[in-house]
Amino acid sequence: MKFLIITADDFGLHESVNRAVEQAAREGVLTTASLMVGAPAAADAVRRARGLPALSVGLHLVLADGWSVLPPRSIPALVDARGRFGNNMVRDGVRFFALPAVRRQLEAEIRAQFKAFADTGLPLDHVNAHKHFHLHPTLLEMLLRIGGEFAVPAVRLPREPAWVARRAGGAIAGPAVAGLLSPWLAIMRRRLRAARIAHNDYVFGMSDSGSMDEERLLEALGKLPEGVTEIYLHPAVESGAAIAASMSGYRHADELAALLSPKVRAAVMACGAQTGGFRLLSAARATTERCAA
Repeated sequence: MKFLIITADDFGLHESVNRAVEQAAREGVLTTASLMVGAPAAADAVRRARGLPALSVGLHLVLADGWSVLPPRSIPALVDARGRFGNNMVRDGVRFFALPAVRRQLEAEIRAQFKAFADTGLPLDHVNAHKHFHLHPTLLEMLLRIGGEFAVPAVRLPREPAWVARRAGGAIAGPAVAGLLSPWLAIMRRRLRAARIAHNDYVFGMSDSGSMDEERLLEALGKLPEGVTEIYLHPAVESGAAIAASMSGYRHADELAALLSPKVRAAVMACGAQTGGFRLLSAARATTERCAA
């Protein structure tokens, strides 16, 4: 079985992102979006999502390079006076693991983000984390434990096919990075299975983050593996620093154009995959098992 999920991350970050998500869901191949509940345009994103019943929406946990839900006075070890998380993920990862007081604040913020999503009234399709921070074992443990209170159905496994890493990083660098991630991915996969949480088998978009244009999307669709694949993008009507200072090199508008491309639509139809959000995955698997019986 091939099942394909095409996701827009950072839903709610900027109205330009929200406009792109709405357009790509109505006119393109987008099936899913991941919502930043504490971002400046989150309310606008929720309003648009309510008018898009075919769009599956999940929670994009933000614990780095973004806005918190709780006020700074409640989580001073995590955010600055404006309520923004930092971007030193190595330092913060060590603090999350080693400092109980920091972990208590982290747990409170994660629960607040889950609750904020629940308060939207949108069905929860999946959970992932900004910049794949849920690879961190401490964050993953909290995500699964707290997520259990909110009936999390699926979590993104950030496992990119080996050939993408080789192409993006070269003959040495690409496999080296993949090798470093491998034990953390194995831990994540075991924990997700133990918790009976659905997940994808492969993902595209990591090595080409911010540049998933038509060429890259067609390449991924042309080499779509068996199993569940998620392709994630960062579409917006505007590009680069107009969306966020940390995204100065991102080609958001090119990614939107890829989602609207007739060539991409034809490739999706030709790839032999069922499409939808994670919430349709169980039904697709049940149908496949009945047909095979």
